[in-house]
Amino acid sequence: GSFLLGKWLRIPLYPVSLCSAVVDVAIQDYVADVASELIYQNKSQISEEVLFVFPLGPHMAIYSFQARSEDAKVQAMLRDEVQKMHEATGGWENLEYLRDQSQYPGEVFACFLGTLSPGREVVVTLRYVQELPREPDGAARFVLPPTLHPYTKLYGEAFALPSATFLPAAWSCRSSKLHYSLLLTASLQSPRGVANVQANFALTPLIYTAQDRSTAQVSLAGSPPCHRDLELLVYYGDPTAVSAVVEKGDPGAPPGSLLGDPMVLVTLAPSIPEAMPGQHLSGEFIFLLDTTFLERAQVPPQSRDQDGGSLLFLLKSLPLGCYFNIYCYEETSVGIYPQSVKYTQDNLTEAIRRIPSTGSSLGDTNLLGTLRSVYNTPRPCGHARQLFIFMTGLPPDKEAIAAEVCHHRNSHRCFSFCFSEDSAALATALAKETGGEATYVSSDNSMTVVVLKCLKRALKPAADGVSLSWTLPRGLEVEVLGGTPQSIFQGQHSLLYAQIHGKAQDTTVAKGIMTLQYSLDGQDVTHTIELPLCPKLAGHCVAMRCLLKRLLPEAVSGSGDEPRHRAVEISLTSGIICPFTSYVGVRTPQRVTWYQRPLALLLPHQSLIPCQIIELRGSSKVSSCYPMSIWVPPGWLRAVRASWLALRQLTHGIAALPQQGACSKGKPPPQSISSLKYVDTTEFVLCSSVFGQWCTIAECQELVALQNADGSWALSSRLGSVLEVDEGEIKARMPGEVMEPSIWATLLAVTWLHRHDKYYQDLCELLEAKAVTWLCSRAVSQLDKCLEAANTLFGSSVKPSVFRL
Repeated sequence: GSFLLGKWLRIPLYPVSLCSAVVDVAIQDYVADVASELIYQNKSQISEEVLFVFPLGPHMAIYSFQARSEDAKVQAMLRDEVQKMHEATGGWENLEYLRDQSQYPGEVFACFLGTLSPGREVVVTLRYVQELPREPDGAARFVLPPTLHPYTKLYGEAFALPSATFLPAAWSCRSSKLHYSLLLTASLQSPRGVANVQANFALTPLIYTAQDRSTAQVSLAGSPPCHRDLELLVYYGDPTAVSAVVEKGDPGAPPGSLLGDPMVLVTLAPSIPEAMPGQHLSGEFIFLLDTTFLERAQVPPQSRDQDGGSLLFLLKSLPLGCYFNIYCYEETSVGIYPQSVKYTQDNLTEAIRRIPSTGSSLGDTNLLGTLRSVYNTPRPCGHARQLFIFMTGLPPDKEAIAAEVCHHRNSHRCFSFCFSEDSAALATALAKETGGEATYVSSDNSMTVVVLKCLKRALKPAADGVSLSWTLPRGLEVEVLGGTPQSIFQGQHSLLYAQIHGKAQDTTVAKGIMTLQYSLDGQDVTHTIELPLCPKLAGHCVAMRCLLKRLLPEAVSGSGDEPRHRAVEISLTSGIICPFTSYVGVRTPQRVTWYQRPLALLLPHQSLIPCQIIELRGSSKVSSCYPMSIWVPPGWLRAVRASWLALRQLTHGIAALPQQGACSKGKPPPQSISSLKYVDTTEFVLCSSVFGQWCTIAECQELVALQNADGSWALSSRLGSVLEVDEGEIKARMPGEVMEPSIWATLLAVTWLHRHDKYYQDLCELLEAKAVTWLCSRAVSQLDKCLEAANTLFGSSVKPSVFRL
């Protein structure tokens, strides 16, 4: 094995290494409950200080942690008031050192386990729940964390803090020999039936444990590979069906509480067919712009009928049948229209005319007020709402903005674009909370391509008007935690958690009925699902994690004490941390000798030890899994760490001199609480400046400005100028079969775009699809001869398939 230290220096974990790991995974649809037992052994001749580190992936929550040896046991527990957690706690310096010296960015769970003597073992028991991502083919994807399979990553392991001597590295991940044993078992369950399991490692044959194939089991066969992550894909009988499973409440919990009541896990993944390119689509598209974006998007105050740049491509690419509106939130919180209007040529022309001049900004951002104005306007019936939010800088009321968007998360989806790193966390939070996408735009030249890429995703069809109704035994009622989303988009699924209140008057009825209704392309769809009231999953923990996540923005935005009190109550009940609670390791000594060895850091009277969720401050990623072997002089790392800690304590002491009630030595400073603090912004799409794309935009910008909202072009001298053909020649070359000049003009424009197909594909794909749809609806019989004449005029060889011939 190996461990990480300092600036994530790669050092062999020769002193304390993983001997064996037993991992049990219970997967119910798209939720995993993982129970693991890890045994570490100190193989050196001296005692070692041990720190356990576990990186927290997305949608993951630890709810149980324990470490035990022959001498003592450490149990992680939650307490209220994060500022008071580490009083009378020794060894916090180790966690602070880990926080500041790491290069790995993100959250980790870390617990200082004390001192491990030569030859002794420590057994770590860890349990967590996780919502699993859904693959495009409907499979649930589970990846074993690197801590449980430590040969796959450069981080995420238990490791020893520096002691007296370190040996040169003797292990490489190229080695085929494993130095630890792994027993991995996966229990699978779904009312839709388990169809198949695939993995990138050897598996035992799939064993069904129920006749209807709703439950199954599979295990690791042989030794796992040491050079990659262990990945499991679970396929169900119907990947697009709707399912619901009920878990009974804990008999020991108070009735009416989250743990005491039954919980329902509902998986919504309706089947939504692909839309034809260019067809009429429903949807409401609202654009929230600041004046700096208008400047970057090359929107001139004059000549609004020839608007340019990113906004031009964005507006022209919208489909017929949708609704739209524009808000310039640095000018006013009022939209160009009082509420969204239908996408027509007249409305589009008027909207472009009303866009305010970029030179008249008031200098203040009013994104919060604008969002509230949007949410107060009615949504067109049958049209899923999507917001495109452009942020040049970080608004001053970022927490209130996040809380406002999260409060309305079920009514819309956000695509957020930011142009500075300071607004990255807010942009990411708004997108993730609503199922959208966040993008960091690093150059003006790439903005148009980035925006259109997101628009293509936004144009995927959706199931709208989603609603759930329940039929349960008399005396029971259902509360959906966090509400039901109004829309589910193609390629997405929604996990809902519902609490069943009350007591059934008829105990002989052991099932209920859930009915899902939604509208798809104007047609009403209904699904009816039976609910066997039997326990079978870890729904309570993952439901509490989901509810905590939804409460957090309101709790930290200063909107009242009730959300905070509710979050604390749920956190302490479930064992899942939130910003208002903190982990603390509680030591239970089994042998006094555990604290009497020379290197022991914990004094006998101390019962609390460092155990916390830590945000590592690193910013760079480790890129190679083949580290170089190095040799470290004896005692060198201990000296480096001691010097660093001494310097840190000195600077902290100087800074605290003028203050009353300064923090005591070894006690961490109070942490600021923010719903955006732990938002991962590493998934941003980083866009580089590409000169070729900028030239392409400039070349076809005027042609795009001349296109009508329905996708057609009018035959005019301006069009001839763009196509570099005289208007008279265009009219002379028009085939005699053409009865409408705009048909000939539109076909010429599409043919001209396809002369440089590879350059214009990203920019004009949506515009072209609209134009081809318009042509096919009016002149299918005339297109063959028109295309032949157009190819002759331009000297091109555009194929008939472009026009769906």
